[in-house]
Amino acid sequence: MLSCEAVSVAYGPVRALHGVTLEVQEHEVVAVVGANGAGKSTLLRAIMGLVRVQRGRILFCGRDLLGRRPYEITRLGVALVPEGRRVFAGLTVEENLDLGGVTLAPAARRERLEEAYRWFPVLAERRRQPAGSLSGGEQQMLAIARGLMSAPRLLLVDEPSLGLSPRMVRQVGEAIAAIRARGTTILLAEQNAQLALRLASRAYVLQVGRVALAGDSRDLLTSPDVRRAYLGVSVE
Repeated sequence: MLSCEAVSVAYGPVRALHGVTLEVQEHEVVAVVGANGAGKSTLLRAIMGLVRVQRGRILFCGRDLLGRRPYEITRLGVALVPEGRRVFAGLTVEENLDLGGVTLAPAARRERLEEAYRWFPVLAERRRQPAGSLSGGEQQMLAIARGLMSAPRLLLVDEPSLGLSPRMVRQVGEAIAAIRARGTTILLAEQNAQLALRLASRAYVLQVGRVALAGDSRDLLTSPDVRRAYLGVSVE
């Protein structure tokens, strides 16, 4: 479904990605893990057309994404749940969700809205509340639901556990697992290696903008090399 071929990205003189290559098959959950600053968010932003790719190719279902604007990529079937949630704090929960489905016809948007409320009952309870009044975990649920509103074939999820309590991290993990079970393909960028590797079937480890390791998540989860050299966290 997704193929990134030798993708390089720079912010001015600073190179953020150095020839990153990865692929995602349909119905997979693939994780991109690594320390803060490894290039995970840049990779997802490059796929979404939010940063310019200097070299390489990004193909989605055989279509080249380079040069396309983010709204065009959304219409092709890709959605991004951004780092830090980025909800519209002054708008209600329902207004945030409605914006996520802006590419859909009104009837389809209403159907997706009701589906989002079935996925996340807490959002249905708070549909009239300003998004900024929600807890961090509830805002993350809203960000994920908003990403799903466009009925994407591929969902990019960037650092969903960032700033959340352990209880909310578990709930977010359960939500991602449920989305996976419904057949949505997910590319998950996450610093929390234990969470990401338990959710994904395969993973890529980024280190300063390069793919340092790749393989089956179960193998990476128990790899002392991953623990010691690349992640800097315990994944026991």
